[in-house]
Amino acid sequence: MERCNSDLDNIRREVHTMGLIDHPNVLRAHCSFVSGTTLWIVMPYTSGGSCHHLINSECPEGFEECVIATLLLQVLKALAYLHAQGHIHRDVKAGNILLDSSGAVKLADFGVSACMFDTGDRQRSRNTFVGTPCWMAPEVMEQFNGYDFKADIWSFGITALELAHGHPPLSKYPPMKVLMMTLQNPPPALEDKKFSKSFKEMVAACLVKDPKKRPTAEMLLKHRFFRHARSNEFLARVLLKGLSPLSHRFKSLKEKEAAAIPVPDKEIICKEQISSQKEPVPDRNLQGAIDTEGVCTSDQCMELRSRGSKKAGLLYSGF
Repeated sequence: MERCNSDLDNIRREVHTMGLIDHPNVLRAHCSFVSGTTLWIVMPYTSGGSCHHLINSECPEGFEECVIATLLLQVLKALAYLHAQGHIHRDVKAGNILLDSSGAVKLADFGVSACMFDTGDRQRSRNTFVGTPCWMAPEVMEQFNGYDFKADIWSFGITALELAHGHPPLSKYPPMKVLMMTLQNPPPALEDKKFSKSFKEMVAACLVKDPKKRPTAEMLLKHRFFRHARSNEFLARVLLKGLSPLSHRFKSLKEKEAAAIPVPDKEIICKEQISSQKEPVPDRNLQGAIDTEGVCTSDQCMELRSRGSKKAGLLYSGF
């Protein structure tokens, strides 16, 4: 709590709101309590883990289409419920899609979620820059006229590509590059021949830059792609059967990630330092201005406003 910028009462109010959420596809909070300077939130245990971890450990090339349809249908039901309650999730991605032991899908992590209802009056849009760059909708990046529920639909489409390919589009680029490419380039598309026409059409409908032309979650529920969806038992059988306990899988993934990080040679570091002194590269400062969680300081954002962002229309609010 000492490192948190939010007021304790606001945090407790948000946790209370999470406890009021009641939908089979939304991970709810049972209760919360403070111990010392730490806030603990008690939630159901989802032993299947996240889709992100399942992809990394079991399916690095992505899931089969019938699995994706089954997962996304339940995520879409969760979004339709949240939107009807006035909430924008703002961080829809595979890492926030959890499975319990029965194969039921739970949409989790409301760390950056927002409520569209303030003091009883509905706001038309939000004006805050939050989310994870690869999944972030263009209107969230631009901050011209704010954004609404349709920002989740864009993230939903990116998540569909993530589940299909094993990673989201542009994931190999640094955050600042992702922002620029998202704004300047055409929307990503599902072009693999192994996927059905209905799947490609559903993704294309979500990834339209103009949010007014994107369907709502309720409209997407009627899309023919979701006729391929199957039961929770199907997910449990295909994705979870025979897996080691979640704690073992998590530890194994952490060890694999640590082993994949190269240890730089001291001589190389010295050469890079000398080179950087002779030939400074200003773009690195811009790329580092926004971290992997899409957080930017006001001073850094002022720099972004003044350098190379006119064409892309990058305008950020004071956070």
